Amino acid sequence: MTWNSQRYQWSSGDEVLYSFWRLDGSLGNVHPARVVSDDGEELLCWVLPDTPVRTTTSPDGRHPRELPLAERFSGPRVPALSTWRGTSTLRLVHENRWSSVWWFFEPSGEFRNWYVNLEIPRGRDEYGVRRVDGVLDVEVMADGSWSWKDEDELDDALAAGRFSHAELAKLRAEGEEMISLAKDGAFPFDGTYCDARPDPSWSVPKLPAHLLS
Repeated sequence: MTWNSQRYQWSSGDEVLYSFWRLDGSLGNVHPARVVSDDGEELLCWVLPDTPVRTTTSPDGRHPRELPLAERFSGPRVPALSTWRGTSTLRLVHENRWSSVWWFFEPSGEFRNWYVNLEIPRGRDEYGVRRVDGVLDVEVMADGSWSWKDEDELDDALAAGRFSHAELAKLRAEGEEMISLAKDGAFPFDGTYCDARPDPSWSVPKLPAHLLS
């Protein structure tokens, strides 16, 4: 698949799609979001509670997390409708970085933790940003402590062709860089946006119906 390199930019309040693709060109999860700011390279956006999201399941309806590890990244998948539940997330995604940073908030609005979602960047299209999920992630707590997430899934993801060994090395290096920033209390782990709130006038973004067909 040829990834689109055309330049797109959005304004505050616009709806965008945060889309996760696979390297074989198939579409995985899609999270509609509201734009806070965007300069054409760095997008800051909210994914709000109760937002309809696209996910993929096995043909019998099981979510990948419900599958045995050996099957989690292989086998046929079908699109399914789900909902973003429980907490809002503010997300900062840079066009060329191999990660995005998510601020998680409690339903009360209190900041909970950061989540470094390691991703392979694949540009933008007219709908939003395109990323490839890197499986491996880093969780950073409010006190600056951190931990790797989902390391147990890497061998199976590699075997299924979700990424190459070289791409995994780059994802891990990105994670190490973000851990270093967390240890130093440097941006984005310096308290910036921890008191952020979505615009109360925003409605929940829509999920285009064609993404479920």
